[in-house]
Amino acid sequence: MATGLGLSMPQAFAASGPTTSLTADEALAKLKAGNRKYLDEPQVCAAELQSQRALVAKGQAPWATIVSCADSRVPPELLFGGVGVGELFVARNAGNMADTATMGTIEYGSGVLGVPLIVVLGHQRCGAVAAACEVVEKKTLFPGSIGPMVDAIVPAALAVAGKPGSFLDNAIHESAVRTARKIATESPIIAELVKKGKVKVVAGRYDLEDGRVEFFA
Repeated sequence: MATGLGLSMPQAFAASGPTTSLTADEALAKLKAGNRKYLDEPQVCAAELQSQRALVAKGQAPWATIVSCADSRVPPELLFGGVGVGELFVARNAGNMADTATMGTIEYGSGVLGVPLIVVLGHQRCGAVAAACEVVEKKTLFPGSIGPMVDAIVPAALAVAGKPGSFLDNAIHESAVRTARKIATESPIIAELVKKGKVKVVAGRYDLEDGRVEFFA
C-alpha cells in the first residue's frame, strides 16, 4: 500500500488516518517552542490526557520522532513542553543509538506515519557514553549485553579522545551527530525521504541542570 510519502509498504503495516501537515522545519520550531515552555512555564505542561486519548484512539499522526536515551531524567514528552499523546514517535535506549529495532521504528515513523522530523537527543552526563569513554581510557570490559551496547558508542569516543574540553561532553555531542548521520544515510527509506526533502534528521543535547535542548545541524 502506498503511503503519503510515496513509499510502498505492505498492507499489514499501513497506518490509518491522515498524516501530519507539518514540515520538518515547522516540527523543529514546535519542539523549540515546547522546550521554552518547559523552561518558562513548567506548571502548564500537564497534558489534557483524557480528551487527547479519545482524539487519537483510532489513529495517530505524530509530527516528530525522538530517539532519546532511556535515562529516567530525559522524558521527551515533558521536556518539549508537555506534548500530549499522539504527537511524538519516541524510541528510547541507553545511549540513544540507532540499532536494528530503533532503525525499524524510525523507518516506520517516517515511511508509514509520515513523520517529517527525526531528532537524535543526547543528554548531559549520559551513563552509556561515559561507559564508552571508560572503555577508551581504561579498557574496561562490561558484562552481559552492556558490553556490546557500549561498543557501539566507542567509535564516537575514540574520535574525540584528546580534544580540548570535556571528553564526556565531546563524546555525547559526537555520538548524537554520528547517529543522526547514520539514520540519514544508512537507512534506504530515510535516505530517500531526505533526498526528496520530505524528512530532516537533526541531533541535539538536553542539559539536565537547566532543562535546555540545544539542536545541532
